[in-house]
Amino acid sequence: MSKELSKTYNPEENEKKIYRKWEKSGFFNPNKLKLKKNSKPYTITIPPPNVTGELHMGHAMNAFIQDALIRWKRMQGYKTLWLPGTDHAGIATQNVVEKNLKKQGLTRHKLGKKKLLKEIWVWKDKYGNLILEQLKRLGCSCDWSRTAFTMDPDYQKAVKAAFLHFYNKGWIYQGKRVVNWCPRCQTSLSDLELEHKEEKSHLWYIKYPLVKPIGTKKHITVATTRPETMLGDTAVAVHPNDKRYKKFIGQKVILPLTNREIPIIADSILDPEFGTGALKVTPAHSMIDAEIAEKHNLPAIQVISDKGRMTKKAGHKFASLTVLDAREKVIKELKKKKLLEKTKDYTHQIPRCYRCDSAIEPLISPQWFLKMDDLANQAIKAVKSNKIKFHPKRWEKVYFDWLKNIKDWCISRQIWWGHQLPIWQCQNKKTEYFASDKTPKECSVCNKCKPEQIEDVLDTWFSSALWPFATLGWPKQTKDLKEFYPTNTLSTARDIINLWVARMIFSSTELIEKTPFQDVIIHATIFAKNGQKMSKSLGTGVDPLDLIEQYGSDATRFGMLYQALINQDILFSEENILMGKKFANKVWNASRFALMQINKEKIKIPDNPNWKKTTKADKKILKQLNITTKKLDSYLETFQFGKATHLLYDFFWHDFCDKYIESAKKQDNAQTKQILAYVLLNSLKLLHPFMPFVTESIYQQLPFKEKEFLMIENWPK
Repeated sequence: MSKELSKTYNPEENEKKIYRKWEKSGFFNPNKLKLKKNSKPYTITIPPPNVTGELHMGHAMNAFIQDALIRWKRMQGYKTLWLPGTDHAGIATQNVVEKNLKKQGLTRHKLGKKKLLKEIWVWKDKYGNLILEQLKRLGCSCDWSRTAFTMDPDYQKAVKAAFLHFYNKGWIYQGKRVVNWCPRCQTSLSDLELEHKEEKSHLWYIKYPLVKPIGTKKHITVATTRPETMLGDTAVAVHPNDKRYKKFIGQKVILPLTNREIPIIADSILDPEFGTGALKVTPAHSMIDAEIAEKHNLPAIQVISDKGRMTKKAGHKFASLTVLDAREKVIKELKKKKLLEKTKDYTHQIPRCYRCDSAIEPLISPQWFLKMDDLANQAIKAVKSNKIKFHPKRWEKVYFDWLKNIKDWCISRQIWWGHQLPIWQCQNKKTEYFASDKTPKECSVCNKCKPEQIEDVLDTWFSSALWPFATLGWPKQTKDLKEFYPTNTLSTARDIINLWVARMIFSSTELIEKTPFQDVIIHATIFAKNGQKMSKSLGTGVDPLDLIEQYGSDATRFGMLYQALINQDILFSEENILMGKKFANKVWNASRFALMQINKEKIKIPDNPNWKKTTKADKKILKQLNITTKKLDSYLETFQFGKATHLLYDFFWHDFCDKYIESAKKQDNAQTKQILAYVLLNSLKLLHPFMPFVTESIYQQLPFKEKEFLMIENWPK
């Protein structure tokens, strides 16, 4: 006879105790599972949270989805691996440490590279695994013995191997391009690392005097949101079919405040409806303008420095001013010269650094790029051929749209924390470089000098793109790589489809010639109840750990997944978490009652039950259990977690508790008790992926349990 369940379920007392037992058992490790010889593997690699990260609702939702799948597959007899880890998060981590140093009156430049990196490692060792500990509080059954980090020594080897593969194919090159530059972080950023914020500004209409008047026309008017960059203009462009400017094409204007003559050119890239239809062309400070300049062989004049101040080329009146001060002064000078025609209020999207919120400056900068044409085609083919499927399918469009319009990837960053590019510079011929994964004994360019490794580090997403296979040992042909790769499922957020998902796909198809996973789940995004983005700074954030403290981990898991229906935008409702708590209590109380009935007799549950003389209620509950099991499998196969939780709630509360238990109270025979025990056990199994703690707590008290833990029980068929 087992110990009687307590009158009430205490999540706080049970959850930590149960989790310690799970960890101690070793069953999170697929190698320690007691399985049949030819058991198939099932692998998920966790989207690695940043070492700077703290658990938020998005992390929690994603973790609950992955853990539900892993627990389901583990009970089905698969060799399940859920591989955890963290990302070094280059700019994010360096920024956090720099902010801490600032409080001590230190900057990275005062400290120097070596000491700053030491500070970052100290910080990482102290705080970097906090989020992994928080995932344990959610009940995540990851194999912690395989925890990976994107700066681990073996991972660094994988990054170098990938870089050299691309380099040796001629796909990595250095080029001077206009890039997104953060003056605060002092690094380039990709388009995907920008946050566009709507801001109120102005559209200034500036007169550019014609060198030779055209009839009565003495100037052409240009509308701009950035008058300070006009100091670097090298042309004015109009649309070739714009009748207003037909006679202007080929003429010249005098650039206000500089007295330089610049041409009026025609280019079909222009939108004749914007402003006046005439565009100032500043090739050093706009990607579109740089494209125009390349076609028309225009020079580029950089008037803003990498520190966000005006350069000497802007003229002595403006040199060293901040961008905003220069803007003010330019407008003042234009007014003086009566060259400012008018000003209009204008609201537009300003690109800002995703980490420090500084306004981005497009600047010409020497950077390293990865050619994308072949890689993008591979990634498109992988999804079009159905080797990889998105769930919901509509997210494929976001993926395809980006890949079809892709530009070469700027992979270099001017920060110190990260994977240093394995590129070496010849000291005799400073414009010559070569790649090597080891410190070279001699220069392969001149064979004389001691080459120096360039300072740039790789975009964090370059190393993250290798996550599904580098964590399993690649480039070595390890046992883990052979057994667990390709992985099965990826669950992630919509905002990193292009930043991460696409890049993992083309990295894998190119480096391993296999797709990295079969299914991509894009989980729902959780918004505050009023529809606002969840954010600490906005005061709309909800800490999942607070919910767990108040309601328990199972209640939080069940309540969140219960909301994950068709809609991809969930308005968070705490009422659903409260419902989850009530349901956990219902499961506990119903199990307590059933066990009180069963414990009076010795019960053995048959593997293939074939009961005779069953009552109408017996037949109905057994049939309903069978239907529920089949439906649940179907929902999990298609990643419909909301439907799965609704199904289980209805079955357990209404079919089992309201109907069958009430009927069983009137029956006092061994067979009814055996059926009661059978349905209870199988209900606990079905509920386990969605309520692992309460179901495991109950299972440990079952007098007829046959396994050490519910999490390794056989899934109902």
